[in-house]
Amino acid sequence: MATPQLDPRRLDPYQKAQETRRRVLELAGLMKREDGENAASSPRAGGAAPGQAVDMFLALLQDRLPVWLRILDDLGYLVGRGEVGGNLLPVARAGIDYYVEVQSAALPVFSSPSVTVRLREALRDSAMGPMAEVVPLTAYLAAEQRAGRVSPGVDPVASARLLLAGCFRHAYYEMLVGADPLPSRDAAAGEIVRELRLDPS
Repeated sequence: MATPQLDPRRLDPYQKAQETRRRVLELAGLMKREDGENAASSPRAGGAAPGQAVDMFLALLQDRLPVWLRILDDLGYLVGRGEVGGNLLPVARAGIDYYVEVQSAALPVFSSPSVTVRLREALRDSAMGPMAEVVPLTAYLAAEQRAGRVSPGVDPVASARLLLAGCFRHAYYEMLVGADPLPSRDAAAGEIVRELRLDPS
């Protein structure tokens, strides 16, 4: 599996955060462009019409996504420093927090099939898909692998996706059944990182 390449014109953290916010605003514009349908005739979810749910979701995304991507990008400064698992642990913990917040806001959006379709199209057109998260995490794992700090048998892309999926899964179950039956977020983050089995043998 090919390793995604980072944009060589690397933005500084402030520029990257601004670019992410710009893309979320672009996403909002794409959603509004086709909002000619009558929102009043759409079923309500969580006390809000689909259009209002989209607005709330995008507002949260604009606030939280740049911070989350900054955490992932900052891994690039940790290559060769500390322990790989130790570097990933706070990332996994932050990922759980991020997904809990974002999924909670996203659920009402998906109650309307027409809004869901428009959101998917807007995400695609604004380049806000999942690779925005996968690329920096993959780049970090690949760099640590070249430095001999990650097992040569590890697939950086697959491991990046597994870490993100683990965070997403814990967040989903926490929303579904509550936090009490589950490991704490700190414990879950530790399990997610350990299950990647990154250490060289």
